Amino acid sequence: MMDAGPPYHPAPDRVVFDRAELSLILSVYGRFVAAGEWRDYAMSFLRDAAVFSVFRRATEHPLYRIEKRPRLRNAQGAYSVIAMDGRILKRGHDLAQVLRVLDKALIRAVD
Repeated sequence: MMDAGPPYHPAPDRVVFDRAELSLILSVYGRFVAAGEWRDYAMSFLRDAAVFSVFRRATEHPLYRIEKRPRLRNAQGAYSVIAMDGRILKRGHDLAQVLRVLDKALIRAVD
């Protein structure tokens, strides 16, 4: 039996999505992939934010960015969904609630 090594610990100077947050995001991502709207994603873990970007094609700018900024958690909320043009579509303290803003785009895509 091989040793899996020590458990993964993110660098202390980086913001990351935890397993529950990533599960919520990937659930939304999967629905859009199934609808043929999204085809690729990228994740960035920076000093002040974790960013999940979604793309229609890998060569384009991201359609949406889902960001976690812990410094804003006591103000308008740590989570936000940002459109390609930089508009903040939704911001809040509850990731599941913030991600619901994307449901409108999925309904429009299916029509």
